[in-house]
Amino acid sequence: MSAVDITVVADAAEAARLVAERLAEQARAGGNIVLTGGSTPRHAYEIAAELESDWSKVELWWGDERCVPPGDQRSNYAMAKAALLDRLEGAPRGVHRMQGELGRDDGVAEYRHELTDVGAFDLVLLGLGADGHVASLFPNFPTLDVTSRDVVGSESGYEPFVDRISMTLSRLCNTHELLFLATGEDKAEAVSHAFADKPSHATPGSLARAADGTTRAILDRAAAAKL
Repeated sequence: MSAVDITVVADAAEAARLVAERLAEQARAGGNIVLTGGSTPRHAYEIAAELESDWSKVELWWGDERCVPPGDQRSNYAMAKAALLDRLEGAPRGVHRMQGELGRDDGVAEYRHELTDVGAFDLVLLGLGADGHVASLFPNFPTLDVTSRDVVGSESGYEPFVDRISMTLSRLCNTHELLFLATGEDKAEAVSHAFADKPSHATPGSLARAADGTTRAILDRAAAAKL
């Protein structure tokens, strides 16, 4: 498994800014970007919209989604819309949200269809849960072993306890750059297992590496404390 290029910064605000700079850079270059949910990514999206307001060269995708309507406060799409999309002057060429309101099975089928003929992503952004999960791929869940499909449905292993739609590990890893963002002392244990220990289904983040590209992690000091 490829090594991870780790950058440790002072705090969550600085980590968000570094990720924002990378997102803005990719927006200028164009291509396919996969977004994630979470409070620190939200801040990164807000900064990225300030750094680059024209995202017309990119297609946006989501690594996972809750099975809720697109305006629901629990929706990853709703968060990205408010933090990023609504702040842009040049809208993305394509916005491919997961249709969680269709329910788990139909939402999965629809997103699998959208991903047909899409090659490697240019940039995949991932968070890391305190339990080590990435996207909606939870510790020791059978979905971690799915390699024949790009998208799977799952029961939740983490709050809020609603059904999920998620890209599989193999699809997330089919990217030129896989970028982790993790901040806060509550992530320190998971960060250690994901980036310092051997790969394990107990820590899905340890299994997520770019198949043919670069894997990076941007951490604040609190998250990196046990490395």
